[in-house]
Amino acid sequence: MRVLMLGSAPMAAEARDWPRAPFDLVLAINNAWRIRADWDVAIHPHDFAVERRAKAGPGQRVVTETEFVPAQNSFGGFVYAGATMAFTAAYWALYALQPKVIAVYGCDMHYPATGPTHFYGTGAPDPLRADITLRSLEAKAARLMVLAARVGCAMVNLSRGPSRLVFPRASREASAHASPLPWCPDLAAEALAREAELGYLVPSGRYWEETDRFDPRKLSAVDALWLQAATRRLRQTA
Repeated sequence: MRVLMLGSAPMAAEARDWPRAPFDLVLAINNAWRIRADWDVAIHPHDFAVERRAKAGPGQRVVTETEFVPAQNSFGGFVYAGATMAFTAAYWALYALQPKVIAVYGCDMHYPATGPTHFYGTGAPDPLRADITLRSLEAKAARLMVLAARVGCAMVNLSRGPSRLVFPRASREASAHASPLPWCPDLAAEALAREAELGYLVPSGRYWEETDRFDPRKLSAVDALWLQAATRRLRQTA
């Protein structure tokens, strides 16, 4: 299965006119269900405004925390994975859909100082909030890319311009044939072992209620391992 995952960046509206191929499923984050009527899955957090929530039609479904919290917990939980809906949606897709490709568009977490920040105008830059789980968006993206690769899924970025994601860029056509980039299994194993030792999994998903027990320095050390795991093999073979 090839998944198109849509965010809310200004350019995301361009996806309205894209042909469905080569994607098998459209996963829309928060407001992005408004871009295409043929979305298959819409996902939003518990505090997403009621009036902005998608309503499922025939063949469509809406995913909330009752589904995505257990999914993200299966990949280590929010503290390690990063508590922003782009990462959450991707982990849910890995857990529930077992795709071969997740092609991301409009989820770059880069916000211009002026002008529209979202396709619907100006919105809150959620990933840039002060949050212990989002100290390095690049590291969280590297972690996602490596864990996806471990289960045979390629993460690619269809967007143009600046991005906080570290996924390889790809065209829509090329994304259909994408394969995971090389990565370092030893460093990934070390990062997972460090996470297990720290024990920062919060089964409820409400990590913000337990922040006093999370050491930012130790989380930064784990982040550094994930960044190395995603790039070390590439440097060795270059």
